[in-house]
Amino acid sequence: MYTDEMRESIRKVEETRARRLQERHPSLTPDEKETLLRGFHPDYREDTQRPVKIGPNAGDRMPHELVDCLEGRSRIDPDDLSLDDPDYDVDVLIIGGGGAGVAAALAAHEQKADILMVTKLRLGDSNTMMAQGGIQAATKENDSPLTHYLDVLGGGGFTNRAELVRALTHDAPLIMNWLEDLGCMFNKDADGTMETIHGGGTSRKRMHMARDYTGAEIMRTLRDEMKNHAIPVIEFCSVVELLLDDEGRCGGAVVENFETGEVQIARAKTTILATGGFGRLHVSEFPTSNHYGATGDGLVMAYRAGCRLAFMSSTQFHPTGVAFPEQLVGQLVTEKVRGIGAQLVNVHGKQFVNSLETRDAVSSAIIRECLSRGSGYVTVTGQPGVWLDSPMIEEIHGPGSVRAQLPAMFRQYQRFDIDMSKDPILAYPTLHYQNGGIEIDESGQSLQVPNLYITGEAAGGIHGNNRLMGNSLLDILVFGRRAGQRATAQVGGIETGKLSVDHVRDFNDDLAEKGLGERTSPMLLPDYVTR
Repeated sequence: MYTDEMRESIRKVEETRARRLQERHPSLTPDEKETLLRGFHPDYREDTQRPVKIGPNAGDRMPHELVDCLEGRSRIDPDDLSLDDPDYDVDVLIIGGGGAGVAAALAAHEQKADILMVTKLRLGDSNTMMAQGGIQAATKENDSPLTHYLDVLGGGGFTNRAELVRALTHDAPLIMNWLEDLGCMFNKDADGTMETIHGGGTSRKRMHMARDYTGAEIMRTLRDEMKNHAIPVIEFCSVVELLLDDEGRCGGAVVENFETGEVQIARAKTTILATGGFGRLHVSEFPTSNHYGATGDGLVMAYRAGCRLAFMSSTQFHPTGVAFPEQLVGQLVTEKVRGIGAQLVNVHGKQFVNSLETRDAVSSAIIRECLSRGSGYVTVTGQPGVWLDSPMIEEIHGPGSVRAQLPAMFRQYQRFDIDMSKDPILAYPTLHYQNGGIEIDESGQSLQVPNLYITGEAAGGIHGNNRLMGNSLLDILVFGRRAGQRATAQVGGIETGKLSVDHVRDFNDDLAEKGLGERTSPMLLPDYVTR
């Protein structure tokens, strides 16, 4: 699959491999990192963001693509809805069927709640299923939740909400025990101890994994448990607006059936929003590693209902997305590849960054190498990239290590006649994660709208301005379970008032007054026809 020109570039990488095996690129100083980020990270470019003009965050800068959605008019006409006779009436409504939503459902089920889950695609169709590298938890003797806490704060630039980080790291070992009890199969040493490796920005080896399909293994386990308990799920149904009662509390949602177009009303005492992130908005025109349904729907609906968003000016671009072959551009090359020894090198065979710096720094360094220094490789389609020297893994761990530790990725490249155990692979940053989201407390409850809970990538504040590898699979489970437990515990004291969508009507009126609302939102599915 590689051209003769690419082979010539690869030879330069091979010539320096023996020397680089003996070297460790120095880590960035705080000043060097800040200069690198400000010079090359897309978040700092003036042309990538603008202030939103309406709603709770009016005046705050966010990516253009998100602002377009937040300033969109509703997909529904409030005058067309009849809310007095709901189609569903439950204790807990869960919106979204990925890892966060299923974790919440299982926690609610443990407390005998009357649950309904609605998800716009199939149960399990989510970024959880696509997560590769691992899940962090302080389970070893040389580690602790406190050390994990400090790593998370440092990785987020010390901007994270401390109480959320405390919850994340405190619950992490408990989550690992829970997953094991459910039957999740993690890599283990011969004595039964879980294998752990480093991720970027970690001071301890606390990354637990199931080969290179950790998210799929976790989602398999959770989905099986969900089906075993026969928890009600409606697939191919998208929530298009939240409902508020006459006291401003969340009381359910408006549901649109993808297959029939029918609009239905789901009344609920508590609602858990687990709709994922916004990767398919293609912020700053980057390709994305995200699932097809990641269109930021929950942000839009919660924003109209009065929720504030946090850290929305910060987007995570994963350093190593596929840059070649073209059919795979934007798909993830897990950080585990670097965690077990592969180095990032330019066309001269030179390592230009410590490969386990935090993701924002490594992404910026790759962009600098390609666009400023001219030391990246450019494919015939114009896609820039640098070499990720995956054969180093074989040099460090022995023959067969790549196939054994990265089986899914090995097969992915093998389909295109690329053997990543023998040849390096071309990588460039890809839009990977929504660092910000809806403001929550330690239980996942919205800080502005009572009886509304948010979990997973739609929640904001946990990771600050940058997320470390392995903490997303962790946070969906920690806050999914916390939201499910707290939402269920509150049900007994809630009497939902008269439901309305007056907040939607008011928002549409404000849009018209400001000359906004040319498009409708939430997007629900990306439209590639118009691109």
